[in-house]
Amino acid sequence: MTPWYERVPAPALLADIVLVVHGLIVLFVLGGLLLTLVGGWRGWHWVRNSTFRLTQLAVVAVVLVQSLRGRYCPLTYWEVDLRRAAGQDGFDVSFIEYWVSNLIYYDAPAWVFTVGYSVFFCCMLLSWYWFPPRLLQRKRYKDK
Repeated sequence: MTPWYERVPAPALLADIVLVVHGLIVLFVLGGLLLTLVGGWRGWHWVRNSTFRLTQLAVVAVVLVQSLRGRYCPLTYWEVDLRRAAGQDGFDVSFIEYWVSNLIYYDAPAWVFTVGYSVFFCCMLLSWYWFPPRLLQRKRYKDK
């Protein structure tokens, strides 16, 4: 029997990896904001970590700017290119692609996503006001 890694074309495997990473980034951003809000109200100190918060904000800013330009997330384009290189089409999908795609991709008009990304970005900015990261918080208190 041929080992699994010899049966999977390299571009298809890379596309699956990109899809999983994409899903994890979505989970990081959505879960991170939820944990920031809950943790801020409960007094968890780690939610004020400036590296964590800046990374989240940067990811959402990139997605929002891409959406306002009428484009998808760069990871989506990368995955599609890898799938095409593997000779895959919409029905030739792996288990990982099927389930992760069903969790993070929805069929809706582009404006719905742009509005959603904008609202989410505003929520992130509000979280910065309500629970400022440590670096910004120290600076704010030094000014007083």
